Order: sequence, then structure tokens, then C-alpha cells
Amino acid sequence: MPDLRSRVRRNRDPSKPTSNQNPIKVTVETRQRKTAVNKRKKNSVAVDDKNNIVNLETTPLVDQTRAFREEVAEKKMDEFDSGGRSGDKGPGAEDEGSTAPLPEKVQVGGSPVYRIERKLGKGGFGQVYVGRRISPTASNERTGPGAVEVALKFEHRSSKGCNYGPPYEWQVYNALGGSHGVPRVHYKGRQGDYYVMVMDMLGPSLWDVWNNNSHTMSIEMVACIAIEAISILEKMHSRGYVHGDVKPENFLLGPPGSPEEKKLFLVDLGLATRWRDSSTGLHVEYDQRPDVFRGTVRYASVHAHLGRTGSRRDDLESLAYTLIFLLRGRLPWQGYQGENKGFLVCKKKATSPETLCCFCPQPFRQFVEYVVNLKFDEEPNYAKYISLFDGIVGPNPDIRPINTDGAQKLIYQVGHKRGRLTMEEEEDEQPKKKVRMGMPATQWISVYNARRPMKQRYHYNVADMRLSQHIQKGNEDGLFISSVASSSNLWALIMDAGTGFTAQVYELSPYFLHKVGVDYGTVGEDYYISAIAGANNGSSLVVMSKGTQYLQQSYKVSDSFPFKWINKKWREGFYVTSMATAGSRWAIVMSRGAGFSDQVVELDFLYPSEGIHRRWDSGYRITSTAATWDQAAFVLSVPRRNQQMKLKRHFELLLFLVHMSRRNGQRICILHLYAMVELSPEQLKLVGKPLMLS
Repeated sequence: MPDLRSRVRRNRDPSKPTSNQNPIKVTVETRQRKTAVNKRKKNSVAVDDKNNIVNLETTPLVDQTRAFREEVAEKKMDEFDSGGRSGDKGPGAEDEGSTAPLPEKVQVGGSPVYRIERKLGKGGFGQVYVGRRISPTASNERTGPGAVEVALKFEHRSSKGCNYGPPYEWQVYNALGGSHGVPRVHYKGRQGDYYVMVMDMLGPSLWDVWNNNSHTMSIEMVACIAIEAISILEKMHSRGYVHGDVKPENFLLGPPGSPEEKKLFLVDLGLATRWRDSSTGLHVEYDQRPDVFRGTVRYASVHAHLGRTGSRRDDLESLAYTLIFLLRGRLPWQGYQGENKGFLVCKKKATSPETLCCFCPQPFRQFVEYVVNLKFDEEPNYAKYISLFDGIVGPNPDIRPINTDGAQKLIYQVGHKRGRLTMEEEEDEQPKKKVRMGMPATQWISVYNARRPMKQRYHYNVADMRLSQHIQKGNEDGLFISSVASSSNLWALIMDAGTGFTAQVYELSPYFLHKVGVDYGTVGEDYYISAIAGANNGSSLVVMSKGTQYLQQSYKVSDSFPFKWINKKWREGFYVTSMATAGSRWAIVMSRGAGFSDQVVELDFLYPSEGIHRRWDSGYRITSTAATWDQAAFVLSVPRRNQQMKLKRHFELLLFLVHMSRRNGQRICILHLYAMVELSPEQLKLVGKPLMLS
């Protein structure tokens, strides 16, 4: 199913079954591929004893093309992880445009004429080539509109990124291009079947530097990268955008041998989105779509894995994983294989910062702890984050291996003008509640609703043989089951007098929502599933009631949370009315006529406190919940307007119309009004009496 565990199938050919590879064999094959890459790029980039980047080859590398993207646009999660090279990518990373031949020469938007030379990379929607200027020129500029060599990015007009005209990335570059840390786009336009961008050539990516330095990078180098990367993200965020795919492959250095060779650039804006609404200036609304993933599996934030709307915290969390990777050479979730790889990676990322950074210097652990506990719309304290790493790199910016001029400006502007830099100013702040605890919780989830006083009874730790005794006693007292749950193969029941049910049956089955169990043919067409529960041993308790407001029901049993099926049923007018789990399996019951006007899902590995409170603020209320040993799902719904209030307002409207008609001496067709305002004949009689209608 298309959810967290199984959406990795989406980019795969269903006719080709997945084979379970030997983990050792996979490791050997991966090393062989990396060895081949190292041989091709041998001695291209290195880091000297002073942590300065030394170029040993004249061929610059460019990754302005999403050349290393695993996931593009809103593609569902792919099983292939980031390996740094496009050759190690899975089929989901191939561009989706036509294989139409590229032109031999390019000239767009008033640009000079360029001859296409070697290929630099190929990504989700496009491909990048070196373009050499063949128009007459008197200068040998390396950057700028008149540069001799440029990077040409091609996207076919039929690719997903060009469904509605020029690529979306063009809009982002129009807003951000040329700002701190973002490369300049000098020309763009369409030639034949391709949209073309003419950009500055840049140097190696951080992944290239790390890969060609025996998979190591000094603490001072990584700290400098942290300082400058934070300042680049701050500038991008100040323009209202989040990058959406922060990783080592998307950070490039300047052209080797140029004045900008120690400058850091952030490229590949194809997944950038707005965190701030351009019309209102307010933060975009929170949402969660568990079937949608944006980014790269290895570096994406936990919120991105769970399908939550992207915000500034996600870029910073991805940067934290990038820094840990460059420092340690590996992340704890690397190496997962199989169909549920994305689910396992996301679950592993939910570990505590202390565990993730156990062998890292204190500033890196502190940075991770700060960013993973940010709220959806919280403004990050960029200057504070930069100050964490100042003690590692030293006070003199001139000898740093990475140019940190942008960070120094940020420290001045944000730190001194706003007074947010010094740690002493924040000593009086209340400690923030930690979101990422790093350990699963074994506990009950109880939801209380405000209602009129009524008789209610609950039973817990009920064994199978005792169920009938408690239920029969409750029925004799006028109570019906409203909720059931299970823990350690024991049952918990809530019975009350306010359900509105007129009759009820139940079945305790050794199967989890078995089709042959309680069905409509056995108990009658007026019975619908009103509560379900599953036990760890796979058994289930199904309760069906008469007198519900449901009109039709559908249910699904799945090995993982079936959000795509739920989304499909929402469009058909169904709403989730019951949920249960048995072991790692999910059962979802959806009904027509449920009395809801809207519904959402919150899915997480722990209690999603922030998301639920945001939903509450928008008028949603928890109506179903279930949890496996490693996931919790909450369904929140907006109830339809109270029927009594609706009738009262309609009744008042009718009285008003009657009053106006009497003043004007007109007659009113009561039957027409009855159809319009949906009042009962008894109510209409009360209104119609004074009219003395003929």
C-alpha cells in the first residue's frame, strides 16, 4: 500500500519482483561501484594539511542539475539511497522527459552561442552539459554573462517539471538567483523541445571533496561548512523559501583557481517551496500527507518522511544530517534495503540527538538538538546556531578553509541589531520540551469528549471468557459498547447510555477482521461496525450496532497504514469511523453518513502533539486512534453543524419570511418553504396556523 512502509514501490516495475539480497553481497557491490567512481575521479580534489581545498584536475564539476536527486517533485519515496553519484542512483532518478536529441549549439534569451561539450550530470527532470562560447569575445571571463564556459541545464518540455510551461525552478531562481550562496542564472529560454538555463560553472560538491579525501573531513572544515551553510539558508529563508533537498551533493564550491574557489553555493532549487505566503506574508498552513515525500531519503527530515508541509526547520534538520555525515563518514540509517526502507530510515531518524551524535563534538550535538525540536512555524535562531561552531574554527576568518563572509554579516545584522546572538541573553528562557526523545513509549492513549452527563461504565484487563458476562450485564442496564481496545491480549471496554444505538452484536474472532465473521447477512442490513479492536496474537473484537447514522461501510486490512486508500475513500464520501491494529497490521473502517464535513490524519512514531494541537485550533477533533508498537495514527474530524442548531436557524428564518409576507399581504407556498429549509410538517403547522392560508 502507498504509505510510509510500502511507498518505495512506486517507481519500480511491478512485473519485476523484489529479491531479498544478501546484505554482505550488497555491501561488496556498493564498494565496487564507489571504487570505480574513485578511479575515474582520482586526484581531482583533495584537502591539504591546512584544510584548504586543492584542485588537482582542470575539469570542474557541477551539480546545478539535480544530478544526484533521488526523489523529485512529489514523487513517492524510492528505495534507492543517495550515494553521491548519479551512477549509483535508482531508476526513479532518471529524467522523465523525451529522449529527443539535444541541439549541437544553444542560444536562448539573447545569450551568446554555445557549443555543447561534455555531460556533467543527469537528474530528476533535467541534464547538464558544459557549454563553450563560440561567439567572438575579447575576454576570457570565467564567470558572468560573458564567461567562456558555462553550465547548460536542459529540461524537456514533456517532463513533469514543465507540465505548465517553463520549469518551476525558473521562478525560484528569479526570486533567489544571485543572492548569497545561490548561483547566478544569466540566460534562459526554450530552444526546440528543451527549456535551457545558462548558469555559472561551479566547482566540486562537498560530496566530491569528502569522497576524494578518503571519506574523511576535519572537524574544522565541517564547522566552517556549518557556519556558511546556516548563513546561506538564513538568506534563502528570509526571501520566503525553503530549499527542500539539503545534502552534500547540493553544496558546491566555487570554480577552482578563481577568487570564489573557497565560497560555498547551494544549488538545485527544483524542490524549493514557499514557507511564507507571498500574498499575506503569513506562514503557510500546516498539513500532513503521509503518501507524499519530498527530498532525499538519507538526509530528509523526519517531518518530510511523514509528509508534513515543509518549513524552515526541515532545511536545518537536513543540514544537521549532512554535517554528521561529513564528520563521521556515515549515518546510522545507511544500509537499509527492501520495500520498507523509507519507513525504517524515518524510524531510525527519530532517535535522540545524544545517540546520533555520541562521537561528535558538543557543538554538533547541540545543533542537532536545537533543530530537531523546532516547531513548524518557529523562527530559527540562525546567529545562535553559528555561534556554536565559532569556538572550533578560530577567530580569524582569513585562514578558514571555507569563506564565511556571509556568516559574519549575519552575526552582525542578527546578533548585534536584534540582540539574539549571545548565549547569556537566553539563560532566563524556559527550557523547551523535547520532541525527539529517542525511545518508544508504551502507554494508553485516552481521548475525552465533553458531553452531557450520562451513565457510563468501563472494564479493563478483560479476558476472552469474561467478555460476554460484562457485555450482557451492560446491555441489561441499558448500556451499549462505544469503544474497545486491547493490550497484552486483554480487552478494555467502554459502555454508555448515550450512543443512540437500539441493538448491538459483537464477535470475538481469532482472525483480524475476518470476512466470514460478523457480516450484514448474519445480523441484518441495519447493523454497521461501530467499534473494533485487535490483539497482539492476531485476534479481533468487532462490534456492530443498529441505530447508527451510517449509510454504507467499507474496510481494509493492511500490513502498513493505508493512507492512499483512505484518501481515495475520502473522495467517494467516506470517513474513517473505526481503527484498530493487531501486531503490525492495520484495520480501517470507513463509512458514509458519518456526520463529518472534513477529516485529516496525523501519523507519527510518537504522540504528534504539535500536529494535533494545530488541528484542534482549526476546529478538528480526535475521532479515531490506533497504534502499532512503532507507530501511532490519529484521525481528526470536523463534525457537521449540530442538527438542532441547524433546525433552529431554519425555523427562525421561516418565521422571518412569514412575518415579512404578512406585512406585504402576500401568500407563501408552505410546501416550497418546507423543501427549502427542511422542516418537519409538525413545525410547519406551527408556523402556518397564524397565516390562515387558503
